[in-house]
Amino acid sequence: MPTSAKTRTDEVHARLRADILAGRYAPGERLKFTPLCQAYDASVGLVREVLSRLAEQGLVLASPQVGFQVTPISVDDLLDLTRTRMDIECLALRRGIERGDTAWRARVVATHFTLADTPRRDPSEPTRVTPAWEAAHADFHDALLAGCGSPRLYAIATALRDSACLYRRWSEAIDSSDAARDPAREHATICQHTIDGDADAAVAALAAHIELTTTLIVASRA
Repeated sequence: MPTSAKTRTDEVHARLRADILAGRYAPGERLKFTPLCQAYDASVGLVREVLSRLAEQGLVLASPQVGFQVTPISVDDLLDLTRTRMDIECLALRRGIERGDTAWRARVVATHFTLADTPRRDPSEPTRVTPAWEAAHADFHDALLAGCGSPRLYAIATALRDSACLYRRWSEAIDSSDAARDPAREHATICQHTIDGDADAAVAALAAHIELTTTLIVASRA
């Protein structure tokens, strides 16, 4: 593929991926070629390639009967996703700690500093998490995964985190329950155990963090 075509494909992929994760397209919604081609000023072939890539990443579902659609969500799927994330992300974090890479630990510290310094709620819109915090949160968790030393393990872990983002709209309805948790402390605990090199404690803290989010989301749907 020529460089210009690859760049264009990457651009449309990034835009559509961001729109799916932001909730512009609802879980289960069909992704039709004509509106997508118009929205992203792209050819059918390019859009098909982008949708196929997103399907590989778990954000889009492809089926002969329906075509392409945003991956549907359910409590059963969320529970399965959570268990798998705990297995894979904890493995990636453990490997990063065992490798003991100084540059990686520095990145973990830096991304955590940014996260801790970024307001989570905007007083003008207190029921929603700020985009800046969402970005800082994603960077911190990405840093935790990036030290594993395995491109394949990192890619799997990242794809699972992307799939979890599809449930973010559910989590927007858990504000009353969310008030009972302390995300800043949860992240600080994960970070501290990580840079201390305590793999067991860091993995336990990360697993508890992932599981608590799911518990609150499920409780909000009861």
